[in-house]
Amino acid sequence: MKSHPVRRVVSGALAASAVIAAVGMSQAPAIASPIPAPQQPADGTSDELARYRELSAQAERLNEEYLNAKEDLTAKQGEVDKATGDLENAKRAETVAQGEIEKHRVEADKFGKASFTSGAQMNKMSALLSGSSAEDFLDRSSALDVLATERNRVLQNYSGAVRQATAARTQAAEAQTRATAARDAAQQLATNLETQKNALDEQIRQIEAAGGNLSAADRAKQNDTGADVGPIKAPGAAAQTAVDAAMGKRGRPYSWGATGPNSFDCSGLTGWAYKQAGISLPRTSRAQSVYGQSVPRSALQPGDLVFFNQPVSHVGIYIGNGMMVHAPTTGDVVKVSPLQKNFSGARRVA
Repeated sequence: MKSHPVRRVVSGALAASAVIAAVGMSQAPAIASPIPAPQQPADGTSDELARYRELSAQAERLNEEYLNAKEDLTAKQGEVDKATGDLENAKRAETVAQGEIEKHRVEADKFGKASFTSGAQMNKMSALLSGSSAEDFLDRSSALDVLATERNRVLQNYSGAVRQATAARTQAAEAQTRATAARDAAQQLATNLETQKNALDEQIRQIEAAGGNLSAADRAKQNDTGADVGPIKAPGAAAQTAVDAAMGKRGRPYSWGATGPNSFDCSGLTGWAYKQAGISLPRTSRAQSVYGQSVPRSALQPGDLVFFNQPVSHVGIYIGNGMMVHAPTTGDVVKVSPLQKNFSGARRVA
């Protein structure tokens, strides 16, 4: 049975989108985009399909949170690995430095006990008083200079080894602190990730249950690949390649966490399309929303990434005339649609 409030909302959306479509189709493939319209407006949208799409939109946001948490955990694990590696390197450096200390301590002790085995003072006055001739003094004085130079070398080496050991010990302590903090943060992220995964799984179960109520007509609307927009001219070779790649995947199914080539989630499609142009995008829509150059809506060009919601949870590729190609959400397929509501920004990556 139809809900009249839902029918009124849908009818209003359809009327708005019809005006937008008429305005958009009357323009040349332009840079500016009209006011965004709801996704995939269609006459006769049932309450069941409206509910299904609402659940799917919620699941997409949960999926985005889950993917971002996975990225955060991966990054934090990288910090753990680096800090652990730094700790091991610092420990090895300290061991080497301690060995140098012991080696140079033996040499330093030789000069600390006595200057000569005879017990004479290691200075030139002693050499003068104990020598039998000027030549004897010069010989002894020269020998003392050599010994003094050696003594200074030994003491410098010893002091340097002590400094190295102290620095290595400090570095090890800092690395230990960083490793512990990173490990604790990673454990917390892993706990949060499990919670988010459980929430997403529960949302998917609700979607699957709601999917059982969809009629054949509703399912046909989900599989619709959108309007035929004709040739799309992007401003550059890379953007053109990405647009063509994404458009070539119309009809391929949406799948959570999928990055192609046979199924996609929203950021999986944009990432895969730009990968064909040799450009590597971050994995999630939120990360992609800060990549490249910000573009005002009035200056959109085919190939620009367009983002929706705050925080960002959906992304598509703009193709001109207020339209985009995107992977909407579960149960749907890659398709051409008007820009959605809750437009939140755009980025130019090529």
